[in-house]
Amino acid sequence: MNAFDRWALAAIAVLLAVLPFTVTGYVLYVVNLLMVFMVLALGMHLVIGETGQFALSHAAFFGIGIYTAGLINNHWAPPFFVSIVAGAIVAALLGAVIGLLALRMRDIYLALATFAFGEAMQWVFLNWERVTGGSNGMRMKPASIGSYQMLSDLNAYPAVIAITALMLWLTVRISRSRLGSAFRATRESEVAAVAMGVNARAAKVTAFVLSAAFAGVAGGMYTLFTSFIHPESLGFQTTILVLTMVVVGGIGSVRGAVAGAIVFGLMSELLRQVPSYQEMIYGAILMFFMMFAPKGMAAVLSERAQRSKA
Repeated sequence: MNAFDRWALAAIAVLLAVLPFTVTGYVLYVVNLLMVFMVLALGMHLVIGETGQFALSHAAFFGIGIYTAGLINNHWAPPFFVSIVAGAIVAALLGAVIGLLALRMRDIYLALATFAFGEAMQWVFLNWERVTGGSNGMRMKPASIGSYQMLSDLNAYPAVIAITALMLWLTVRISRSRLGSAFRATRESEVAAVAMGVNARAAKVTAFVLSAAFAGVAGGMYTLFTSFIHPESLGFQTTILVLTMVVVGGIGSVRGAVAGAIVFGLMSELLRQVPSYQEMIYGAILMFFMMFAPKGMAAVLSERAQRSKA
């Protein structure tokens, strides 16, 4: 970590610390939502950016995390971290199944298969009325720990920030570990990775499991500050939004995933009044960056910084 990163982290920490004392409830809701998007983007970064597997099932795992955590909290009301961990575990188990099936597929075939899984899960969310409430949606009780209940965005804010910081730290640790090296070797050339002794099959499945677990955690985080979930918000549009965050932010870059989550998370709020145009706008942005800046914003800014130094 260079000096700039340290100063940036310190500034962000100070800003997040003073934010609850200076802004309204809606701003805190948006910040909480941005933290959820950040964890979602970090999870997709692991499977697409680190391992090179073009998976489009992230919204499904996000929904699994939400419904698992919400149902557990509604029925048993355990400490909130128990519900979040349960959501992550259920999502990770399904991620392992999808990862094992994905070993036989690559590129467009993998994208289509994971897209089909995401659509199938949304159908389940819409039609399993006894569990999810179906098209009527599901009400969720406030999360709690002991006597402390999260009745507002302000109550949930400390837990959301803490979980996001933990997931960001975990992502960086994975990226710098031998596992991260195995991910990147598999991404660059699976044949070369196997020749160097990397278990590419295990790396792929592990990436799917971790990515799904991150999405499950993000779903559990979402239940901390919202009281209602509808299956329509867990469709392909959410996957495209998170994909845009990762691709435009910079594929293979943790900084890019974080920056993309913040920029496009804010954009999604600004475009809330025109939902029919959101997919068109995200698609146009994706095409522009893939044609003219395929490495994303992080690479563009890094190249400009190097030129300015030179």
